[in-house]
Amino acid sequence: MSFVGKVVLITGASSGIGAATAVHLARLGASLALTGRNGQNLQEVANRCEQVQTGNKVKPHIITGELTSEADTKKILDSTIEHFKQLDVLVNNAGIIGVGSIENTSLAQYDQMFNTNVRSVYHLSMLAVPHLVKTKGNIVNVSSVNGLRAFSGVLAYCMSKSAIDQFTRCVALELAPKGVRVNSVNPGVVVTELQKRGGLDAEAYAKFLERSKETHALGRPGQPEEVAATIAFLASPEASFITGASLPVDGGRHAMCPR
Repeated sequence: MSFVGKVVLITGASSGIGAATAVHLARLGASLALTGRNGQNLQEVANRCEQVQTGNKVKPHIITGELTSEADTKKILDSTIEHFKQLDVLVNNAGIIGVGSIENTSLAQYDQMFNTNVRSVYHLSMLAVPHLVKTKGNIVNVSSVNGLRAFSGVLAYCMSKSAIDQFTRCVALELAPKGVRVNSVNPGVVVTELQKRGGLDAEAYAKFLERSKETHALGRPGQPEEVAATIAFLASPEASFITGASLPVDGGRHAMCPR
């Protein structure tokens, strides 16, 4: 599997699954455009990418920005094209999580969830499509097992990820005649900072990870690198006959019905 000569734009690349995907694709020779809100973290990820690069010595291109800002989103795409003159793969990874039910999720929290997890993906993908059509490229969206199964206590998040899965299928059908594939990965619990940023303190997060040993068939939470490898597969020619798919990377959680 090689990405030499391919330009990949990764959102949310400053940590977690996005950072792991950047490093993994750097090993495979990709030219990387990395975006996120934290410039210092992005630079650290870019440095790691340079250390493992093979078949390509092009430095990662860093663009800081807030994807809920239409101006920033346009800047991210325009900067990538200006720098590399092409785009082959878009990895829509950036996202947030928040706790709350129908009884206590405010409209403000709901709007924040959908603006970040859905609207920004729609906007960036819309801007990227003309360039992906030129290269016969593809999109990989990072969804969640929460898009496939219902879980209480994270209502707006579940809804947003279900929307991403439907977005994936619809856009895959629309772009298939133009040779552009669109797929999503659906991680289970992965050891990142996502849940902490979503409101869990250290003690609650430790219990959450321990509980994951029971809620995942393989008996453990996942690692960012495991999701990154699946993203790379879907983005590669090895997956040339796969489009409109939502692929669980969740240790079997989507297949479980805990009693």
